[in-house]
Formats: sequence, C-alpha cells, structure tokens
Amino acid sequence: MSEENKTKSYSADSIQALEGMEHVRMRPSMYIGDIGIRGLHHLVYEVVDNSIDEAMAGHCTHIEVTILEGNGIKVVDNGRGIPVDMHKKEGVSALEVVMTKIGAGGKFDKDSYKVSGGLHGVGVSVVNALSRHLRADVYRESKAFVQEYERGKALYPVKENGKSTSNGTTVTFFPDPQIFEDLEYSYDTLASRMRELSFLNKGLTISICDERSTDEEGKYKKKFLFQKTV
Repeated sequence: MSEENKTKSYSADSIQALEGMEHVRMRPSMYIGDIGIRGLHHLVYEVVDNSIDEAMAGHCTHIEVTILEGNGIKVVDNGRGIPVDMHKKEGVSALEVVMTKIGAGGKFDKDSYKVSGGLHGVGVSVVNALSRHLRADVYRESKAFVQEYERGKALYPVKENGKSTSNGTTVTFFPDPQIFEDLEYSYDTLASRMRELSFLNKGLTISICDERSTDEEGKYKKKFLFQKTV
C-alpha cells in the first residue's frame, strides 16, 4: 500500500467511539476481569453486591441466590426495591436507567448510600450488557413492576405487573454465549462467596440453591443457608 493510501485509510471515520453498553460488550474484560470462569462468576457477585448494599444501609435482611437450569442466575432480596418512577434527565424509568446506563445508580448520590460494597448501577448494567436475557422484577409501594432486556437493551418500558405485599428486587439473568467461553457455574465457588458475605454482614441471611441438581425424590441436592447472628 502506498503512503498516500495509508494516510487516506486512517481518517476520522477510522475512530470508533464505543459508548456504554456497546463498549462493555466489545471490551468485557475491562469490566469483569476476563471472559472465563472468573468473569462468569463475577456477574453474580455484582448483582449480589447491590443487595448487600441494601443490607448495609439497613433495608435488607435476606438474599436468595439460585442457580437455574441452563446456568441462569436468580438473585432475590427484600430491600426497598429499585426505584421505578420516571428519571427526569433520561426520560425513562429509573429502573431502566440503572439497568442500561453505565455509571448510573444510587451509589453516586451521597444521601442514598452512606456505605457501599459493590458498584451498584455500574455493576448491574454490566451484567445486563453481558447477558443474553435479563429480567428485573421490582416490588415497592404495594406494586410489582417488571422489565426485560436482551444483551443490555430493554424489550419494553417498565410496566406494572400486579400487586405486592412486600418490597424487594429480583434479578434473573442468563450469561451470553457470544461473550463467555464457559457458561457452567460452580456451586462450590458461589457458596464459598456467599458464606464470606454472610459472615461479614451481621443479621443478614444468604441462601443458595442449585436447581440443576436433584435427588431421586426431586429435592435439590445442593441448598444451603448462611447466617451470622452475632
């Protein structure tokens, strides 16, 4: 190639500015370390850390982690529930902002969280970007709300989904095979992490269940509850 052609081939059009969720999908290792087993499990930690932050703020006492058939993950907490009202700046529900905008979340509001352990907003949106499917169910103010996403993009606006007698957030996601080399979660690895988190947070109960494994009677072989009361 001539010098003239080399110069012409490198122009403003050659510069790609990747933003937000697109950047996460193009450079996942920048956000979760790698796309191997460690990165796969890191997705779970990011979602659980959001629930841990609710516990540290005094609003959550129980977290349930379930490994689903097909190596999906479901994390349930009894915190306040992610806000779903309209975000003035973005023009969509606050839940959608948290789930789809890098750098969004209550962590950046000093009045929302005095102490935090996870990224909250940064973390869960990264999980969303790296999942082939994610569903967020929110329970607050006596109502249930839901929104689903594919590879980080909302499939529909947040919608009301019935009534609720309790508060909390449930996040269910399936890692994207286009991103990860291995999609199989290790129960022992996740259980070890949940044990550590429960030990560090007094009054918080964390349970983990592996629905991929059942005995002859159909009961789950691997199910455990961690709790620190003192």
